[in-house]
Amino acid sequence: MIASILERFGVARRNAAAGGPRGGMSSFPNVSLKTHRNEAVRFYDDVLRGKVVVMSFMYTRCTSTCPPTIASLRRLQRALGARAGRDVFLYSITLDPAYDTPDVLNGYARTVEAGPAWQFLTGTVEDIELLRRKLGFVNPDAALDADRSQHAGLLLFGNEPADRWAACPAPFSTDRLVKLLGRVSGARPRV
Repeated sequence: MIASILERFGVARRNAAAGGPRGGMSSFPNVSLKTHRNEAVRFYDDVLRGKVVVMSFMYTRCTSTCPPTIASLRRLQRALGARAGRDVFLYSITLDPAYDTPDVLNGYARTVEAGPAWQFLTGTVEDIELLRRKLGFVNPDAALDADRSQHAGLLLFGNEPADRWAACPAPFSTDRLVKLLGRVSGARPRV
């Protein structure tokens, strides 16, 4: 089932044969990013390595798919309670890094009530585009793919140490999101 979700949404899966379950960081770009708190992070080293994560792409001026995606993440953050930031980390990566500076993202994070486990990330236009493509957040129609307002409202779930990945449309029920997260993390989530 997870494989069909990945195929349906075009989510890239790392090649585990490249180095066992952990596969090495060659499959994920280790680009430099900034958090909404203006902290420098590396995508693989600081965001993914050794973690269970939930990721989305968004931008602060989005009025279509972003609000329901952010609402789903807010509900998931609440449902996870103390597990958020300890067992599971949430990341929202801007599609508009030219506008969404760390200061803009910080204001947005406060507005959407993001807790410490939920980080908003920005970087150079080139690095964000590389991440978007490597993580499979692309539309096969080049014209639609070039239109930022047409991006998919997806959530990507990943367990980097176990190399388990899944994706789903963002407007899922919180209970279903927690169950999917449990499948990816390899344990039945306690909520």
